[in-house]
Amino acid sequence: MLSIIQSQVQASIQVKQALLSSDILLQQVESAARMIITAYQNGRKTLLAGNGGSAADAQHISGEFVSRFNFDRPAIPSIALSTDTSILTGIGNDYGYERLFARQIEAHGNEGDVFIAISTSGNSPNILKALEICKARGVKSIGWTGESGGKMADLCDICIKVPSGVTPRIQESHILIGHIICNLVEDELFGHLKNK
Repeated sequence: MLSIIQSQVQASIQVKQALLSSDILLQQVESAARMIITAYQNGRKTLLAGNGGSAADAQHISGEFVSRFNFDRPAIPSIALSTDTSILTGIGNDYGYERLFARQIEAHGNEGDVFIAISTSGNSPNILKALEICKARGVKSIGWTGESGGKMADLCDICIKVPSGVTPRIQESHILIGHIICNLVEDELFGHLKNK
């Protein structure tokens, strides 16, 4: 068992090292943070969605925005579209699972908002439908995917492709990227409150 544990940790480190070594990926993370900062400065919000583990990541990052990340500061608006069981089951039943997030963006998405779309494959049909609605409504979009980017790559304003094809390794890097973005956003908007 110890050898399996060691190999899993090493595999995770290798993906993080590949991320760290890519100027393009690091610049995309910075651009994503800047996009979100601009949205918040303009009184807009973030919307996040994913399926399975990516749904949990969406909820996690949304919670960091609304509550806090590193220090006490005012709440900032963020909605995880994977959390309300009545909405999810209602849309799933009435419109089908592929419309799960698109319908919610129709309800909550406004021009200048930012949608963070999370899919390790980049091909989740309900995420793709949501991205189509974003384009129609003027909602900016940031994709978090695996190395191929899938169909999402052409639909997102920024598509951050983690350099791996292994789902757990991709998800581990997604949460790292999310934490980095939360840190950058919080510091930019509220850094003056950090030591108060």
